[in-house]
Amino acid sequence: MGIKRGKRIKLFKFEKLLYVVAICCMLLSPLGIVFSKATLSKLNIEVEQLKKEIGTQQNKNQSLTMKINELASLENIQTIAQNMGLKYNNDNIKVIVD
Repeated sequence: MGIKRGKRIKLFKFEKLLYVVAICCMLLSPLGIVFSKATLSKLNIEVEQLKKEIGTQQNKNQSLTMKINELASLENIQTIAQNMGLKYNNDNIKVIVD
């Protein structure tokens, strides 16, 4: 009686390449997922910082707009004009009607 040897399955080059590619994909896909989540997290942090900067800039703009309105008020203009020696003369005002 002879020793029975198991049949050896012969793989072709294409099949070997397919198995190598599949194993590489299985090993590299978790790394890709971690990398993409890290990138997403970094971008979310940047977005939150930009939102904070936008909020502070909007507050500054609102404050400056209020200051402009205060300085451009008729009472303020009249006070500054009187301090500089100018007088309000109603006769010099001309109204143009369409």
